[in-house]
Amino acid sequence: MSASRIFTAVLLLLKIGPPLQAQTSNTIFLSEGKIEFEKKFNAYAAMDDNNSWTELEKKTTSQFKITYFDLVFTRNKTLYRPGREVTDNGMQIFFERPAQENVVYSELDNATVISQKKVFEQLFLVQDSLRTIRWKITDENRTIAGFACRRANAIIMDSVYVVAFYTDEILTTGGPESFNGLPGMILGVALPHQHVSWFATKVQATAVSEKDLPPPVKGKKVNNEALKKTLAETVKTWGKQGQEFLLITML
Repeated sequence: MSASRIFTAVLLLLKIGPPLQAQTSNTIFLSEGKIEFEKKFNAYAAMDDNNSWTELEKKTTSQFKITYFDLVFTRNKTLYRPGREVTDNGMQIFFERPAQENVVYSELDNATVISQKKVFEQLFLVQDSLRTIRWKITDENRTIAGFACRRANAIIMDSVYVVAFYTDEILTTGGPESFNGLPGMILGVALPHQHVSWFATKVQATAVSEKDLPPPVKGKKVNNEALKKTLAETVKTWGKQGQEFLLITML
């Protein structure tokens, strides 16, 4: 047996290893590990061009707000949580978006999810069923973090167009936030009309135990319907901005 095949076999048995930035002919099908996602929001695209303050805002802010999240996963569970800090986004407080501190724990086998969401200054603990997404898989392919991925499209929440890229080289059928339901791990998601995306920057084949997947426990307990009702009342006078806030929060 060649040295490369021995190394691959050891990684597979121990389920540990360095970040996987490139795949070889000795493909490893992962069932546990850790993924870093870069979340990017295009602030300029979301600005109102009819607002007299828009040009001033562009001069005092960066175009993109970038944050990082980690997704720890086993074969049937995932935990999405804030990752490493970004020291300077060049963003002012009026561009702070919801879902910047989300923690999402998903049990894929029984289709349940527990999410911790901070909305304004209030913390919510949202317990509900995992969203069912009707994906349409396409023939488009791309490589993300060294993994061969295939594109799928969907509409969620009646009007939100979603583009996702998944790999069947990771067996877990989850993804960032509560995106799920494709035949493998979702490594890229884009919401073109909301100007936000999540793409994996690295994948680590590390051993994961139950203690590495603690569900969130803090916050006012609600389900999705109750949270949506509360938020809709709060943002009903905000116009288009209010609807975008509501959509991003409910992801």
